[in-house]
Amino acid sequence: MTILISILFTLGKIVVLLTLILLTVSYLVYFERRISGWIQNRFGPNRVGWEGVLQPFADVLKLLMKEDIVPDNANKKIHALAPMIALFIAFSTYAVLPFGPTVEIFGYKVALVVADVNIGILYVIALTSIGVYAITFAGWSSGSKYSLLGGIRSSAQMISYEISMGFSIGGVLLLSQSLRPTEIILAQSGWMWNAFIQPIGFITFLISAFAETNRLPFDLPEAEPELVGGFHTEYSSMKFAGFFLAEYANMIIASALIVTLYLGGWQLPLINALGLPSGVIIALQILGFLFKMGLLLFFFIWVRWTVPRFRYDQLMNLGWKVMFPLSLINLIWVALLIMVFNF
Repeated sequence: MTILISILFTLGKIVVLLTLILLTVSYLVYFERRISGWIQNRFGPNRVGWEGVLQPFADVLKLLMKEDIVPDNANKKIHALAPMIALFIAFSTYAVLPFGPTVEIFGYKVALVVADVNIGILYVIALTSIGVYAITFAGWSSGSKYSLLGGIRSSAQMISYEISMGFSIGGVLLLSQSLRPTEIILAQSGWMWNAFIQPIGFITFLISAFAETNRLPFDLPEAEPELVGGFHTEYSSMKFAGFFLAEYANMIIASALIVTLYLGGWQLPLINALGLPSGVIIALQILGFLFKMGLLLFFFIWVRWTVPRFRYDQLMNLGWKVMFPLSLINLIWVALLIMVFNF
């Protein structure tokens, strides 16, 4: 009976998480367009529904009704498979990222994470590394030189910035002595957030997250001025929507990962000293986690509409000559903290 209840709770968490992700992704597109309008002193979408809040549903309907065009020279199987890979990896990564502490429901303790596994961070790194295959496959299978160049750029970009990202995570793992996301969060109790202890690692990871999610100023795989639309030039209808959804889902993953690794996760300093009921504290912790994610998502959007795109040589120089050395310095700094100050 306990196994059945555990399975039901897990299925419930999956359903709730997928629903929230799909709704968040839809409205993240809306908020990006509204924020970009605010930054550029224009309105943005404001016609469909009150202040344009139904625009995401109109966009989905429009994409559903569009014709799915596949080029004659395309490898049709790989062409169709690429957006599926992007979506599968984007949604699978959420499984190990906790958004709150353990709660008690009907007498059963339930962790607010789909799978609280020992190798959670390794799982996330592995899946995000595989994500480049979706873009590379899309570029190669389209039979277009623009798409192919976008796919090749993406693979080089991912390799360059995953190295600095990996070394940045290494500092977090040294301090927490665990690959389990919940234990990494618990290791940052109080104000012992990794962003304060190892700011260089935080900055290098944040910049690498922009490169990993192909967001401006690192959207070289798309790069409309040179590559028309990059790796997804030959995609239309719901296949294009698949890549679009995956990009915004990856933004949410990156934000949740930064909150987990560097901003204390759901932990709020001094909240236990307020003497509030446990249910209220848990609710505030969940809201705190979502608030931190929201701030990071706003930062992702703000940077996109503020900083111009880098040239490809600038992208590579930053990755190998700046980010990589800084991530090594951060790793040495954390090692010294542990050796000298017994952190």
